[in-house]
Amino acid sequence: MKKKVIYISILVLLASLLGGCQRTDEKDKVADTGRISIVTTIFPPYDFTKAVGGDDVEVTMLLSPGVESHSYEPTPQDIIKINESDLFIYVGGESDAWVEGITDSLDQSVKTMTLMDCVDVVEEEHVEGMEAEHEEVEHVEAKAAGHGAEKIAQEDQSVEAEDTVDAEYDEHVWTSPKNANLIVNKIAEELITIDAEHKEQYQQNLTAYEQQLEELDQAYEEVVSNAAGKELIFGDRFPFRYLTDAYGLSYYAAFPGCSSETEPSAATVAFLTNKVKEDKIPVVLYLELSNHKIADAIAEATGTRTEMLHSCHNISKDEVEAGVTYLSLMKQNLEVLKGALQ
Repeated sequence: MKKKVIYISILVLLASLLGGCQRTDEKDKVADTGRISIVTTIFPPYDFTKAVGGDDVEVTMLLSPGVESHSYEPTPQDIIKINESDLFIYVGGESDAWVEGITDSLDQSVKTMTLMDCVDVVEEEHVEGMEAEHEEVEHVEAKAAGHGAEKIAQEDQSVEAEDTVDAEYDEHVWTSPKNANLIVNKIAEELITIDAEHKEQYQQNLTAYEQQLEELDQAYEEVVSNAAGKELIFGDRFPFRYLTDAYGLSYYAAFPGCSSETEPSAATVAFLTNKVKEDKIPVVLYLELSNHKIADAIAEATGTRTEMLHSCHNISKDEVEAGVTYLSLMKQNLEVLKGALQ
């Protein structure tokens, strides 16, 4: 963590040196176009802002197409872009911890907004069979090697107490269309605060987009209510907690949503394989930008098939060229769910 803070401090210094002479020119350029400048970290707020802002906003996404969002680290140029913007939108969870290192250095005219402040967040959970984080396993093994059972229990209670104070919340708030509606409303509010001149247009765009989100929400409700099953199996990380909570679905997965682990234990794979067999699950799911080896192995062992459920974290270069949107990806997911919940 200390190395991360030093890294961010160096970036901020470099950005200030590189960006000092550019600020006025960039701000003037945006003023000349009549558009306000918005910077987002990942795809969902990028797409939401484009939908609500329309032609009156200039939106930049820091994450490059095809890059895994959890491995992102800002560059000096990224910090310059943020500092030259009117509004910076980020998720606000552990993966965005780097933002804390630059907020004090931002121009006072730059407003910030986090997605996690727009909704009721839930704690990230470890369901039955899910792989524990590597650090957690090492912690337990080390204690077992040097302490008695009574001492271990006492230390575990202490850890649980610490976890209660420092709860780790699930960051993937946009995966539910219901939450997406709350987020776009907040984005519209921020745009109107910054650019009251285009208030009417922003409100019109918001109303049109809200209707599409409500139709999407109703479509999900209908598919789930008519489904034969209510259980999903992921041979991958699981960033869909808000989606499953919203529509009353249950799940089992190899890893939690923000896990850095890539190789599950034999016990985890065996558990998921048995779940597929016992509960007669027709589809094993995996994420976009995944090698889907775990899902493939489970599917091969159970005679089922695999499908990709898109978390919308980021999109590939091909998807950029195809013009995909949050709405189109979530409709794509809906078709996958129809097959997975048979």
